[in-house]
Amino acid sequence: MNIEPIAHINTDFPTKFGVPRQSGLISDLNGTIIFEPHYRDPEAVKGLSGFNYIWLLWDFSMAHRKDWSATVCPPRLGGKTHVGVFATRSPFRPNNIGLSSVRLESIEYSDKGPILHVSGIDMMDNTPIYDIKPYIAAYDAHNDAVDGFTDSIVDIDIKVEDPKGLIANSMLSKEQQHALIALLKEDPRPRFDAANDGIRKYGFYYCDYDVRFTVLGDILTIVEMPKVR
Repeated sequence: MNIEPIAHINTDFPTKFGVPRQSGLISDLNGTIIFEPHYRDPEAVKGLSGFNYIWLLWDFSMAHRKDWSATVCPPRLGGKTHVGVFATRSPFRPNNIGLSSVRLESIEYSDKGPILHVSGIDMMDNTPIYDIKPYIAAYDAHNDAVDGFTDSIVDIDIKVEDPKGLIANSMLSKEQQHALIALLKEDPRPRFDAANDGIRKYGFYYCDYDVRFTVLGDILTIVEMPKVR
């Protein structure tokens, strides 16, 4: 079977570090889906505006490997516990296909065809999209679902401090500022590398900024936020 991208998504994450671990986690994170020229027929999205959530099938483009492993070590379990790859959402899979449910905010019609404006994204900038399907609550939501080993994961209630006012004084929009703070509250560090000494600096790229922070206990402090472009 040959499979090719039908679109790419534009987001505020130029690299994979810092991207939310799950779609819908940060509702203020927005993206725009631009169709490839062959798929820009407006008829292809006819009726889609009647749905407010959609499924995206996409490519873990930075996780391609020649070989695959039957087990992986999820960071959320500390990076040392082996779990079957098909029991996880790890990007390192036999076929590097991601699945996300995002909110469809609007459809814009332009000279580039239909452009989908979505929120709650969990993808890098320019991620290839393979397919788009409507989310149908009557079929896609299961009230009796069991969460397996994820039920045992205990999240730290992180508090974000910005003593220098780096976020407020940045060129980020208010919506992007809110999204960044919400993202930091979710603790973007890998669980197997989560030193809480208040000295080690962590960081990721968001929009045009290199966001650097330290963590002491449950306090995350933004220490640097230079503009990189």
